[in-house]
Amino acid sequence: MAQEVRGVIAPGKDEPVRIETIVVPDPGPGEAVVSIRACGVCHTDLHYKQGGISEDFPFLLGHEASGIVESVGEGVTDVAPGDFVILNWRAVCGQCRACLRGRPWYCFDTHNAKQRMTLASTGQELSPALGIGAFADKTLVAAGQCTKVDPAVAPEVAGLLGCGVMAGIGAAINTGNVGRGDTVAVIGCGGVGDAAIAGARLAGAAKIIAVDIDPRKLETAKKLGATHLVNSRESDPVEAVREMTGGFGADVVIEAVGRPETYTQAFYARDLAGTVVLVGVPTPEMKLELPLLDVFGRGGALKSSWYGDCLPSRDFPMLIDLHLQGRLDLGAFVTETIALDGVEEAFERMHHGDVLRSVVTF
Repeated sequence: MAQEVRGVIAPGKDEPVRIETIVVPDPGPGEAVVSIRACGVCHTDLHYKQGGISEDFPFLLGHEASGIVESVGEGVTDVAPGDFVILNWRAVCGQCRACLRGRPWYCFDTHNAKQRMTLASTGQELSPALGIGAFADKTLVAAGQCTKVDPAVAPEVAGLLGCGVMAGIGAAINTGNVGRGDTVAVIGCGGVGDAAIAGARLAGAAKIIAVDIDPRKLETAKKLGATHLVNSRESDPVEAVREMTGGFGADVVIEAVGRPETYTQAFYARDLAGTVVLVGVPTPEMKLELPLLDVFGRGGALKSSWYGDCLPSRDFPMLIDLHLQGRLDLGAFVTETIALDGVEEAFERMHHGDVLRSVVTF
């Protein structure tokens, strides 16, 4: 039987969000209804609100979530009612050319729930953010978007792996292949950049250089594992990184801003045959210009990292276990916990750089 619950809706471009009653249908084949326990306020949700991702309003916001599986549809075997899960926005198909070649983290046919949640007042269909829509008491997702993890973890930290923290850690470990003894520079120390720093630390990097224009963010980066700090308002980040690496540049440079200027800095701050990883998200109009001879002559690899090249079924349980063992402080990413009606104010604090993550708890 369909249920009516509260949800945070973005009704139109740049309009304030509001809480509405939404209708969550019973799960169909391959679907699950999840009772949300916590959901992080991610910059992607703000992009949805601003119309920067699509114009398919109204959106049901929220995607960085954890919760309890309440019910499942026909054919679901991987999760069951009562399971504590982290939601992900890339349920792999298992049949595309990437999956069949053993690279499911590149799946070209990821999927979401086929049914739509609706507004109770009008019956209008909602567009769930990243196919999840978790600023709600309950949400409907594809069962493959649910990854079962150890229920001993606090919901407010578990959900962060659903997007930003996984993107950053994965950029370092999965995409950048950071290894023991490597030198790593991270340009942009927001949530994703700080997660990349934590990932480099997990991987055993010897030197981790944090680059940002905000001294507050640099101090947070230090707490998460940065060994050296560069304020790029005060000094040239390329020269600073080279100076800190014996004049050579870093083995891996992770760009977590998504701008041509900072990508160019990353390109020249790496060592010969080093790796650049782009995990910051650019906007459609941005263009990059580099001398082709430099691209050829410096060698190495220029990579993009989408969702940290993660495979949720592999990476989420592992990272939760590391957190429970005290080896990965996911709690350091949570600046504040808020109620469902605090999302609009959380967007404002995010815009001013006052928080690493606000997390809605239920």
